[in-house]
Amino acid sequence: MKKVAIFGYNRLAVEAMTRLDKEIYQLLVIEPDEKLAALASADGFDTRIIDFRNDDELRAIGIGSEIEIIFCFFPHEGDNVFLTISARALDKKLAIIAVIENREAGEKLIAAGANKIIDPYEICGRKIHELIKKPDMTNILDHTVFGRHDLNMAEIEIPTGSYLQNTYVCDLNLNDEYNLILIGIVDKELGEDLHFSINETQHRLDVGDVLVVMGPSREIKAFKNQVHSPVNGKTAVKNGR
Repeated sequence: MKKVAIFGYNRLAVEAMTRLDKEIYQLLVIEPDEKLAALASADGFDTRIIDFRNDDELRAIGIGSEIEIIFCFFPHEGDNVFLTISARALDKKLAIIAVIENREAGEKLIAAGANKIIDPYEICGRKIHELIKKPDMTNILDHTVFGRHDLNMAEIEIPTGSYLQNTYVCDLNLNDEYNLILIGIVDKELGEDLHFSINETQHRLDVGDVLVVMGPSREIKAFKNQVHSPVNGKTAVKNGR
């Protein structure tokens, strides 16, 4: 089980934690404000009150030993930068994810040692654009991806005799039949590069092609079983999943 520390208790932190699978991640909330710490504890989260500017207190909660990932969700940019610098100094391999409010803050956090930055305003802007320009795709993503804790990606190679041999991408209907999204295709005839599925709907599938899909593990397993079944076994596999 991966141990994760979330620094700062706010709406963004709660959203992030509720989307992490509790069977995979062990969560610890770090909140220096006593009132917010009490709220986090009342909401059922394992919570600690520490001085994040003190390296000994960071070590005491597992930075540099047990903690594998930290989220920097403090409301003030300076606090997130200071925390990132301190945590990186204690653990060179630690995964550090930080929230930002502007591009300049992102540059500072990357320079301080953050692995990934999250701009909630940019994410919301993209979401609004998708809702306006691509409503169908947005509905698929909302139904298939967001809010799921069991989201996985997998590579599925088309074997000899598969029902997919000599069919087209547009015939897959993964969202309707399996609640999956096709990320892209590795066409062995063209090399080992991943070709994203956008504008690839008329691509013919051949033996050796690799489908990269995303969705719940149960649905991935069912689809993989169908792909590896004989042509006349498609219906039987689908009905028996």
